[in-house]
Amino acid sequence: MAKGRSTAGRPRRKAAPKGAAGLAVTPRDLWRWARRGVAGVVGGFLFLVLAFTVINPVMTPYMIAESWRRGGIARDWVPIEEIAPELARAVVAAEDANFCLHWGFDMRAIRAALDEGAGRGASTLSQQVVKNVFLWQGRSWPRKALEALMTPVVEMVWTKRRILEVYLNVAETGIGTFGAEAGAQRYFGVSASELGAGQAALIAATLPDPKGRNPVKPSGFLKKRARAIGEGAATIRADGRSACFED
Repeated sequence: MAKGRSTAGRPRRKAAPKGAAGLAVTPRDLWRWARRGVAGVVGGFLFLVLAFTVINPVMTPYMIAESWRRGGIARDWVPIEEIAPELARAVVAAEDANFCLHWGFDMRAIRAALDEGAGRGASTLSQQVVKNVFLWQGRSWPRKALEALMTPVVEMVWTKRRILEVYLNVAETGIGTFGAEAGAQRYFGVSASELGAGQAALIAATLPDPKGRNPVKPSGFLKKRARAIGEGAATIRADGRSACFED
């Protein structure tokens, strides 16, 4: 009678983790699922970028969060043709004077920001649109990394005019207020198409801090900033840096 080998004292081999169906899950399976997940996210982003060339992204993640927190927000999408060109030029002058010259990143502004430290921002309008439409608010390296990857895609697919149109409709212009139309109505009681150069400059001056600045009751700093923006808007019109978004 053959003697079998004794298994006493021998360590048991650990079983591979099992999925819901009771099958063993291998590292290869996890890697395959991870790749599929990443491919799905990338595919969804590309689909939205293409879709938003013709469909307006009326609500953004931040708008949804603010609407839930405040019980509602003021917003009203209007095409760029119904927004005063003075506001478009003022916003570009205030936020990204070289908007028509770069491909999504203003390298000169980035170098200046690095030289001056964390107190200075260097985000272009294109980057801000990507953050507002596709990502979340707040400063974090994961968000900045995604923003850096996604911005060139938006720049390749959307026109500069479309990028600015989306920005003018989704940017926060006041407490619970989003977009040029809602901002114009709230502060000056007129539509975005009726804004004058001075009013446009004041709205543009509030954009870095829409919850803390009021263009109707501007501080001395805000008045000074608005004057500088007005001068900048005239400059970019004169030297052609507004040509990419104007008729």
